Amino acid sequence: MELKQFLKDAAQVRPSQRQLDWFDTEFYAFVHFTVNTYTGLEWGLGDEDPAIFNPTDLNCDEWVEAVKSAGMKGLILTAKHHDGFCLWPSAYTEHSVKNSPWKDGKGDVVKECADACRRGGIKFGVYLSPWDRHSELYGTPEYNDYYCNQLTELLTNYGELFEVWFDGACGEGPNGKKQEYDFPRYIELIRKYQPNAVIFNDHGPDVRWCGNEAGSARRAEWAVVPSELCYFADVQTGPAPLAQEKMDIINWDENIGEINNIMYSNGLTFAGSEIDMSIRKGWFYHEAEEPHSLERLFNTYLRSCGANTGWNLNVPPMPSGRIDPRDLERLKELGEKIENTFGEKKIVPCTVEKICSENSDLCKYVVKLERPAVVKYVTLREDLTKGQRVETFKVYTDKMTDFSSYNGFTIGHKKICTLMYADKEVEKLEIVITGTRDEVFMRDITVYEE
Repeated sequence: MELKQFLKDAAQVRPSQRQLDWFDTEFYAFVHFTVNTYTGLEWGLGDEDPAIFNPTDLNCDEWVEAVKSAGMKGLILTAKHHDGFCLWPSAYTEHSVKNSPWKDGKGDVVKECADACRRGGIKFGVYLSPWDRHSELYGTPEYNDYYCNQLTELLTNYGELFEVWFDGACGEGPNGKKQEYDFPRYIELIRKYQPNAVIFNDHGPDVRWCGNEAGSARRAEWAVVPSELCYFADVQTGPAPLAQEKMDIINWDENIGEINNIMYSNGLTFAGSEIDMSIRKGWFYHEAEEPHSLERLFNTYLRSCGANTGWNLNVPPMPSGRIDPRDLERLKELGEKIENTFGEKKIVPCTVEKICSENSDLCKYVVKLERPAVVKYVTLREDLTKGQRVETFKVYTDKMTDFSSYNGFTIGHKKICTLMYADKEVEKLEIVITGTRDEVFMRDITVYEE
């Protein structure tokens, strides 16, 4: 197959409806809460006494209002972390809330959180750690049965889920053995009981890890990637011209979806990237830690939701079950900053004209503002129902016709372009597509004044 045709095929790799819905969710919360909240550990040992779990003032409605204040549209709860302690009264273990003093063993954090999310009008998801440092079955074939039983409880008892979150942690269990996870079986269960939920895993099938916990997307964060890297996802193309049997030439580096990586693949898949980080240094609550600065969090928003990824921001409750007032304030500040930058009042009305090249798929969009404005941000969104196609682009203003005000490498679901020299009123912008895999289809272009 010729390279040109392979790129055309790559342009046809498309997301499922569940992936499109996930992209539109954009920004959502992680809530890490378990026995670690009371021991001060980040990874529990699995031998913790359930009696230490006692949130005397648990308020999941506060959690929901806190994440909504930042503009988040969903919440993922750590139903079970590596310590194996279950935040719901699982029928398959005694290591759970049913043996804690909280509500005399009759409580269910998962239910309270799911109900609060629905009352608050946001989406709900769960994280069920495959690594279990408590279960004696861990490291044996029987553990996968145990895990699937617990997964089924979460999939069938708490209403609709928007995301089911796995990680790749695979340490030793109490018997000193490691586990071979049966991810195909886990995925099959989720598809059966929660067909609208995306599945996050390092290797897909729906959403993949960005590769760090620092809040940074790649220079070009493609959702169309080699199937060798996301091997749980559906392959949508044939082999590339230089397809290799060995994976060592295909890597997770900065160029994951660019031509110099995909040209060696045996087939491409669609798997969007998620950025996960915590509002503090740790994932679980530690009183001595302070929340990150507003500047860092806002810049992370630009580099995640504004760079073709989803942003999963962790907000850890205190031992009481409430959110630290410092975190509440920072979340509110972040929501206000986002609204004051990208809210409806900041949008400049404009008209958009697409001008196509005669003999290529390259094009430009001429954006005429209805009134002069000082413009700092422009957001671009491709129509992903037709695939991700734009490789490179430039943004020009009528005040900077000889030099681009922004150079971009991909667009995808959304690209937030921060314009240089945003100190003069402009009346017109041009978005020039300088590299594309096929005809460009833009979902929308939005201009925001400073």
